[in-house]
Amino acid sequence: MNDHAGHNAGPSETQGDSNTLSTGEVKKVDRDAGKLTIQHGPLNNLNMPAMTMVFKVQDPAMLDQVKAGDNIRFRVERVNGSLIVTKLEAAK
Repeated sequence: MNDHAGHNAGPSETQGDSNTLSTGEVKKVDRDAGKLTIQHGPLNNLNMPAMTMVFKVQDPAMLDQVKAGDNIRFRVERVNGSLIVTKLEAAK
């Protein structure tokens, strides 16, 4: 029975990753294009190191929640080949 003890380790880590938010700073809000430029820490769910990138947002209303210079917590997911901000909140 002990041979199977680790079989659930992968899915539980993946599930935990789905709730993990990354941290970053908004560098630019482009309402016309529906994009945010974010200087971010590692995006662990995408195996991406810290850098500054431009991301599309899932909901254009997210762009009204932030301005350049704001510290945020956010989630980026790969959707149809594009990197999309799917969750966004002010950092506490």
